[in-house]
Amino acid sequence: MTITASADGSALGNPGPAGWAWYIDDDTWAAGGWPHGTNNMGELKAVLELFRATAHVDDDLHVLCDSQYVINTVTKWMPGWKRKGWRKGDGKPVMNLDLIKEIDEAVAGRRYTFEWVKGHVGHELNEAADTRARGAAEAFARGRTPDTGPGFPGGPAPLVEPAPVARADDTLF
Repeated sequence: MTITASADGSALGNPGPAGWAWYIDDDTWAAGGWPHGTNNMGELKAVLELFRATAHVDDDLHVLCDSQYVINTVTKWMPGWKRKGWRKGDGKPVMNLDLIKEIDEAVAGRRYTFEWVKGHVGHELNEAADTRARGAAEAFARGRTPDTGPGFPGGPAPLVEPAPVARADDTLF
């Protein structure tokens, strides 16, 4: 069986209050975020949490994502960065390294594919993930706890985590 899910991130001000979400259907989704982060951090975290939420099942995972940065990170760049001590081709350190290392661990041994979908054009799953990620970012902007969603059956409960550090030199896409 294949699980098809959309993953998305949002940052108000980029950087600013940030959110992430993955979405399968109205009964199977999760969201969270931080008071301060970047859109890329939200996009990466959404994918990471999707892999974590489905780690206990032996299904293929088909991830719909509107972020070329995330897709290329996982499917193209990560193996080379890892071989080079988590440095890019120009020798500079990889941005968002903590999240990327966690993704590297989460995808090990998993069967998955990524598909790019254009954002904000009415794609049902992408719009649902986007709405929840933006809602989480807006909750943090208001000093409230976001709706974390029901999660994945049998998986870990969604939770609000401490914010990673958004550095001034993070590349914002």
